[in-house]
Amino acid sequence: MEDIGSGVCEMQLKGVSDVMDLLQIDVDTDVEDRPGRQHAAYSKNVLRKQRNWERQLAAKKSKRREEKQKKKLNREQDSGASTGNPQFTKRVMKAITKERLAEAQSTGLKLCVDLSMTDSMSDKEVSRLAGQLRRLYGSNKKATRPFHLFLTDLREDSRLYRECIRMNDGFLNYTMDITEESCLDLFPPEAVVYLTPDAEEALETVDADKVYILGGLVDESIQKKLSFTRARELSVLTARLPIDEYMVKKNNTKNFHSKILAINQVFDILLTFCNTGSWTEALQEWFPQGKGFIVEPDEAPPLLVSPAQT
Repeated sequence: MEDIGSGVCEMQLKGVSDVMDLLQIDVDTDVEDRPGRQHAAYSKNVLRKQRNWERQLAAKKSKRREEKQKKKLNREQDSGASTGNPQFTKRVMKAITKERLAEAQSTGLKLCVDLSMTDSMSDKEVSRLAGQLRRLYGSNKKATRPFHLFLTDLREDSRLYRECIRMNDGFLNYTMDITEESCLDLFPPEAVVYLTPDAEEALETVDADKVYILGGLVDESIQKKLSFTRARELSVLTARLPIDEYMVKKNNTKNFHSKILAINQVFDILLTFCNTGSWTEALQEWFPQGKGFIVEPDEAPPLLVSPAQT
């Protein structure tokens, strides 16, 4: 009996020990889980603070951008007010220019560049002509009253056509008429005036009923009267810029004097004359000084009459 009682006691003690072991495991597990939960809670706090800091930083950057934009707008408005001209964005200016050029194609003065003489030009001369066409178009874009421009006798298989595309960005999108036809295919001969430095008659005014032709020619070998000969072939009127009437030769060490101008230079003179009505002002502003001519000192710009006086 004593042995039986002793065995029962041992079994009871063992059971108690097993229960305590289980309890110990639960306790240990609970103790081990607490640091993890604390770490998770700590990480959430850090992330929350970091997100809050990032939102504050983004808000400050946005505020600074708004302040810079306001200051820029104020400066533009102040500049516009001081000059009397409103300031526009590039997009608005581009739209205005496009509209002005489109209007010129229906109401503007007509000017053609005759490109029928390029076959006799060297590759270097063709490249120079392509650059002059770019500058001519650039001047027309900036003009208050642009011309309706035509490039005639420009074949798609020509060197000049390829060079214009290579050198001039967006050439095919220029707001001008580009055609393989000649000027006489587009206009009656009696309406055409061919501008050439070898003409006898000086151009006195620019007539809205006329079509003015510039010879698209770069001639470094200086073959004489090429554009004049072309005008005679077309049997049209000719005229020259009034250089002799408003300018005099200037003494220089090389004794060099020339009336031969690039087509963009002639075009700039025409544009300025159309805007001001003054050949003196146009020639003084655009005739190259290196050509050996200056505006005659006695020639003063004409007085402009305000609309109120007319």
